Amino acid sequence: MQFLTTPIAGLWQVHTAQRADARGALTRLYCADEFEIIAPALRFVQCNHTLTHRRGSLRGLHVQRAPALETKLVRCLRGRVYDVAVDLRQGSATFCQWFAVELFGQRQLLIPPGVAHGFQTLEDDCEMLYQHSAAHAPEHELGARHDDPRLGIAWPLPVSEISARDQQHALLGAHFDGLAP
Repeated sequence: MQFLTTPIAGLWQVHTAQRADARGALTRLYCADEFEIIAPALRFVQCNHTLTHRRGSLRGLHVQRAPALETKLVRCLRGRVYDVAVDLRQGSATFCQWFAVELFGQRQLLIPPGVAHGFQTLEDDCEMLYQHSAAHAPEHELGARHDDPRLGIAWPLPVSEISARDQQHALLGAHFDGLAP
């Protein structure tokens, strides 16, 4: 595994290697010993899979507040997505800044607690795998709008589909100073 830094502290691009032979291929998605250097004591407790049918569809931006803060490891299993992480951590040097990467093939993104996540599909029928360090806690969910002018995210395609829930997230007004650790 190769760990690549990003401008946002704790947000890592993770590139895996595929081993192939005549039977097919194997890819190690996670190894505690290897992740120890970037995320000590990381332990996943929940794993989710999404299928998004239509190119241009958008999911997110989602994050959980304390006491349900979580680390996520996300990977696109089929297709290509424009994956976005937004730093919503109170006091962070990169507060309200975003980082985006195209996920496909052997690429993953490790998203630290307090950093919101969303993606837009670049192809039809994209499948994503999410590993979470904390269980889903609806009472601690927070969302940010994909089109929030305070964030200024440059999505690559017009939005073809978005859930009513994601469309109704409140804008991050000037009063929002971040998520407490």
